[in-house]
Amino acid sequence: MASNLTKDAAGRETPAGGKTFFGHPRGLATLFMTEMWERFSFYGMRALLVLYLIAGGPDAKPGSQGGGLAMSQGNAVAIYSVYLAMVYLLAMPGGWFGDRVWGPRKTVAVAAGVIMAGHLALAVPGQATFFAGLALVALGSGLLKANISTMVGHLYDGPTDPRRDGGFTIFYMGINLGAFAAPLVIGTIGQSYSWHLGFALAALGMALGLAQFLIGTRHLSPRSSVVPTPLVAAERAAWLRKGLIWLVVAAVFYSVVVVSGSWTLNWALVPITILGLLIPTGVLVRIKRDKELTPVEQTKVSGYIWFFVAAAVFWMIYDQGGSTMSAFGETKTADTVFGLHFPSSWFQSVNPLWVMALAPVFAWAWLALARRLREPGTVVKFALALVLIGASFFVFVVPMGMASDGTKVSPMWLVSIYLIQTMGELCLSPVGLSVTTKMAPAKYASQMMGVWFLAVTAGDCVTGLLSIAGVDLSGVGMIALEAAVAVGAGVAVYASRKKVTRLMADVH
Repeated sequence: MASNLTKDAAGRETPAGGKTFFGHPRGLATLFMTEMWERFSFYGMRALLVLYLIAGGPDAKPGSQGGGLAMSQGNAVAIYSVYLAMVYLLAMPGGWFGDRVWGPRKTVAVAAGVIMAGHLALAVPGQATFFAGLALVALGSGLLKANISTMVGHLYDGPTDPRRDGGFTIFYMGINLGAFAAPLVIGTIGQSYSWHLGFALAALGMALGLAQFLIGTRHLSPRSSVVPTPLVAAERAAWLRKGLIWLVVAAVFYSVVVVSGSWTLNWALVPITILGLLIPTGVLVRIKRDKELTPVEQTKVSGYIWFFVAAAVFWMIYDQGGSTMSAFGETKTADTVFGLHFPSSWFQSVNPLWVMALAPVFAWAWLALARRLREPGTVVKFALALVLIGASFFVFVVPMGMASDGTKVSPMWLVSIYLIQTMGELCLSPVGLSVTTKMAPAKYASQMMGVWFLAVTAGDCVTGLLSIAGVDLSGVGMIALEAAVAVGAGVAVYASRKKVTRLMADVH
């Protein structure tokens, strides 16, 4: 994935100037560490989330630590799915804040503080503080996600800088290092000693990330402090007015619900999941119907919808690695290997480990095939990703059947399933990011990355709605059905590859 760097490229003056970090602008070290600590806190909390929600309840592992919220697995999966959906849904307004209100640098600093406050709220026992903390972490993650990537791009001399791809590859490794270490540290402490101490460690991780970000801001590009298209006074007033109106409407509505005694958790979960489906649909429809787009751009948007739907199906299954599969790892999977005991949260380190091991292999394979003019096209890669994610759940059916009589299955089943899912991820995620930038209409060049994240929102909201409706996502029949849907979608995409390729126009 990393590009080859020459001495000239490495030594060239950069916007941040001065020292380098592995031949890259010194500011990359600041952003690398910030992202690593943010992912450490995010994935550490994520590794504990479903386990904490079911702890002490009917679906918890016998003899496991209590002190959780004692929810059913279905409710836990619904909350987990809605939480992830909101993280990615909020990435779009997060990017908007960076572009129009605070600028990327200030937005990231504020976001890190919000995330830290959220983890601290999770560290305080109580259901009210738990949901407040979850909302804060989702909000902060959405604010940070788009803007920190933008600042990485600011470090380089435009898209043609030969160090740019290598810089993003190094940055991507920071994500996976944080994601790999978090379950081993936060998961172990939280699951084995105290849930709330684990959440507090996530807050500490984000605090370290924020501290080094503030210390290292002098190495960042001056462009990171600039608000590209600031709101004029009239726009600011209009946005504040609309926001206050909706806030009042929501406050009045939910006050009536609470006072009438009708309040249940579904009053919060159902509207959010429905919005998580309506907003992506509305955004795509708005872009598609924009009369200012050229005919070629219109055609590309039609082609992009295929990729968006395929990605939503993929993430619907993939993100259950931290919910349905996490619960299976806790209750139905052996927790010893060669006599060594480990907490089930360690399974959440498997995927980032596979990513770090396989990403260079996939990058080399695509290049090797390209030299022979045999590299699969984007459409074929998406089809392969769907077939792989579906195949992973077909494999999942086997240990689920083995565990139906109370037998604890080997941990290698989950390790193997995560391997197949990671292979699918490497066929879809980096390819999807690339095709999004290539197919974006000029008018929506900045917004389309947020649209790509909305595919994750849509997929997670489908999972959330199924859980809310009482569908048992941990049942063998449902797992097999999801697998069949994904494989069927992959076959449909492959069968339509010529049509989709035509819609892509000059993009290959």
